[in-house]
Amino acid sequence: MKKITLSIITIALVSAACLSAGHAEGQKLDRSMKPKPGAAPEIILGKTESFTLPNGMQVFVVENHKLPTIECNVEFAIKPELQGDMAGYREMMPELLLSGTATRSKDKLNEEIDQMGASINVSDEGLSGSGLKKYTEKIFDLMADIAMNTNISQDELDKTRKKTLSGLETQKSDPDAMVRNVSAIVNFGTNHPNGEIPTDESVKKITLDRCNKYYKTYFRPNVAYMAIVGDVTLAEIKPLVEKYFAKWQKAEVPSATYTIPAINGTKLTKVSFAPRTGSVQSVISVTYPVELVPGAPDVIKARVANTILGGGSQGRLFTGIREKHGWGYGAYSSLQEDILGGHFNASGKFRNVVSDSALGAILDEMRLMQTDKVSDTTLQNTITYLSGGFAIGLEDPSRVAQYAINIERYHMPKDFYQNYLKNLAAVTSDDVIEMSKKYITPDHANIVVAGSKEEVANKLARFSADGKIDYYDYSGKTVVATEAKAVPAGLTADVVYKSYITAIGGEKAMSSLKNMTMVCNSEIQGTPLVITIVKTSTGQFRESVEVNKMVLQKQVFDGKKGYMEQQGQKKDLTGDEVEEIKLEADLQSDLHPEKYGIKRTLTGMETIEGADAYSVDAVDAKGKKTTEYYDTKTGLKVREIKYTKGEDGTTTPQTSDYSDYREVPGANGYKVPYFFSIPGPGTNLNIKVQSVDINKEIPDSQFQ
Repeated sequence: MKKITLSIITIALVSAACLSAGHAEGQKLDRSMKPKPGAAPEIILGKTESFTLPNGMQVFVVENHKLPTIECNVEFAIKPELQGDMAGYREMMPELLLSGTATRSKDKLNEEIDQMGASINVSDEGLSGSGLKKYTEKIFDLMADIAMNTNISQDELDKTRKKTLSGLETQKSDPDAMVRNVSAIVNFGTNHPNGEIPTDESVKKITLDRCNKYYKTYFRPNVAYMAIVGDVTLAEIKPLVEKYFAKWQKAEVPSATYTIPAINGTKLTKVSFAPRTGSVQSVISVTYPVELVPGAPDVIKARVANTILGGGSQGRLFTGIREKHGWGYGAYSSLQEDILGGHFNASGKFRNVVSDSALGAILDEMRLMQTDKVSDTTLQNTITYLSGGFAIGLEDPSRVAQYAINIERYHMPKDFYQNYLKNLAAVTSDDVIEMSKKYITPDHANIVVAGSKEEVANKLARFSADGKIDYYDYSGKTVVATEAKAVPAGLTADVVYKSYITAIGGEKAMSSLKNMTMVCNSEIQGTPLVITIVKTSTGQFRESVEVNKMVLQKQVFDGKKGYMEQQGQKKDLTGDEVEEIKLEADLQSDLHPEKYGIKRTLTGMETIEGADAYSVDAVDAKGKKTTEYYDTKTGLKVREIKYTKGEDGTTTPQTSDYSDYREVPGANGYKVPYFFSIPGPGTNLNIKVQSVDINKEIPDSQFQ
């Protein structure tokens, strides 16, 4: 079978041939007319052969001799049992399965992979390997070892658990994660694998036995599809596959039955809201499950319809939201097919004041897809765009390997990919209307939002069929909406702030502080950090972050000038940076906020971690705002939200929480929080104070 390579060169040659034929017949070229698209070529992925091992593993070999490389994908066709009260162990499997085998330690495994310059990846439903052809046998050896002999230790489980918990901490304040988690719950429910959301509680319950049981139960050859793409032939690759994978023992693999949500037109639109304190913008998603499986007759036509709606910067959502109204940086949509239940999603990020308008615009554009016939130009541009994406994808061996597996696993037509471009070119404007009526249904959707409850939630109630809003936490658990409570009559920000000063020890204790050294511990993705903070009453400041006793970054200020240093790169503090660090360095700044032009206003009461807190806006002389929360019973500050403006003009809230206040030894009753979180690189850092020393001798050299 001849191979056809789809490339710009091929298209150019075909075009040239057509033009030559036209001129030979004496036809005059009318350059004012846009040429009609030619017939879509038939795609041939390459010479494909297959065989099945005695243990049941189906193997597909796709020849691709362009480069001396090989790509091997193994995918398991499984329906595992639900994770239940240990939700999260499947998400941890990729790291656990690379933690070593019965014959290789984790370090040895990584060393052998690195020596080849190869790549081996593992997921909870498969594994893959790629590299130069000359390392084919070694890649198979390592993949087979992982597939059959992985040895998960309690130590590796504990390390992975720590990283997972650290990641979950970020999700608690990440609006994208909040919307993703809530969407999964309202679309699929908790009795479906797509609706199982890991939480702190579930991750802490995960046991070594449960992880090993999953691996030993579902990593079996009789449910495995292997696709090999590269500079190989069946004759040379089959003996190697048999050598390393034929000894893989097959076993009975159970198949679970899931409760898949009913998908019909009777469900009316609901609004689900995840409150996020201090948000200045909303993350909005219009989403719902769809009955669309890989290889279904509707897949290609539905893909065209979704691309016209919101598949890129030319989509109706993007041009309407950004270009026409200027309500956000963009809005997009996706339509995902899946054997366990596909889903649709249209989403964007919008300022609080226009969140309801932007949501209305998204729904309007979705409705127009069902009635507004797409122009021939837009349709053809969309088809061209999707054709190009498909053609580029053929250059990726892993994509070709996935295609080979898909055809067998999902019982797709054998010529699905071969005729992909032909079927794509045949899509009509009537098909787009039909697919939109079937899969783009704004009046039967879940509207999921993460943002400011106070500024946005009530304005979205009109989009819910029953006029109500359901509230959820970051993990998709339902919560009872808390109503704003009235502030006691006569209470002012000044009274609240003075109560805070009293709660942390009072003016006398604070005034006696000459210096303070605080040593804290934290970690990022399992890597331990030591954070040291030094302040003096004369405005000197030093903060350093160490990893394995090596200073990763530091910030130093001598009272007048200072610098930041990170990984050997030093930068002097200038302008606003100096003013900001002066406030941070001032050991008694709480006693004289007027020195920095800070004015406070009591704005109300909110519930923070189940307890009532007064909300106070603090604005400095330059108009920068910070929202502070003080516990109504203890008077202590429990949260602080700073609003920072980025280079693109967007304002981002940065939340810090404070707890576990304790008296500092020898400080006459002065208290500091021994646990707090601060915004870090991609995650909030949870910081535990290990020691606090006051009024000790500190040389000036510390601040140079």
